[in-house]
Amino acid sequence: MNTRQAILTITLFLLLFGASACSSLEEAVPTATVTLPPTSTATVTPSPSPVPPTATATPLGCLSQPGKIEQGVVTATVPSQEFLIYLPPCYSELTDLRYPVLYLLHGQTYTMDQWVRLGVPQVADEMYLRGESVPFIVVFPNDNYWNSSPGSTFGVRLVGALVPHIDANYRTIPDRDHRALGGLSRGGGWTAQLGLENPGMFGSLGLHSPAIFKGDGYVVDKLMQSIPQESRPRIWLDAGDNDRELKSIVQFEQSLTRYSYTHEYHFLSGDHSELYWGLHVHEYLQWYAEAWNPQPESE
Repeated sequence: MNTRQAILTITLFLLLFGASACSSLEEAVPTATVTLPPTSTATVTPSPSPVPPTATATPLGCLSQPGKIEQGVVTATVPSQEFLIYLPPCYSELTDLRYPVLYLLHGQTYTMDQWVRLGVPQVADEMYLRGESVPFIVVFPNDNYWNSSPGSTFGVRLVGALVPHIDANYRTIPDRDHRALGGLSRGGGWTAQLGLENPGMFGSLGLHSPAIFKGDGYVVDKLMQSIPQESRPRIWLDAGDNDRELKSIVQFEQSLTRYSYTHEYHFLSGDHSELYWGLHVHEYLQWYAEAWNPQPESE
């Protein structure tokens, strides 16, 4: 049984036996506050099996509980790279199952809890338990050195240390097609740069009101041209009609069109704020999950 089949089997089982649990979930609130555990290094023993050999019966009790958020740190980098990680419902019980991973980057002046406050864990829970999506892991890296010299090395820490750390310590599906990168504002700028620099690492890139770094437009343009058609990632781009970064966002979209990139561009109502991003969290997560959900069999 391959990975997609295992995930589909688990999801179908959950739909049959977890309907009563789903009905008790509250609607996700974009500005929900999540209490984080004390800072500690996440220590999870990696599964020895790269692919789940068989589907495991799901204990119904875990379906009534939300996913878990852990806090961890990669100490091998300088400075150390902190992160939060969302593990979907039943992660601890379904020990044979491996998961796609979404990395979500926060905006300038904010910290790794921004996407958590915007409701990502609650929305991911509901999507899974309602059968809208396979379960997936979400990693929220911290980029709190944006105003000091270590800030420029965030990309090196993310690609060179954090991604390998997550794959080694959590039950991920460690390949391009099951790994996505997204970010808002400054995090969207990092997503454009790192995603295009590493097309073999991330299969999907989500740019939410991206702030393309000043002076980097030329670099990003060159990166676009250098990626062969068959290696190009899926791309989502969105912005509000009153976004302060709108000029550079429009230019970025024009470059995507010029170089024949298949992409989704969503021009919505709103500004460059948490209110805008919070309203669209469900849409964002649905788009990322599309790459991982089992596709209907053709007749």
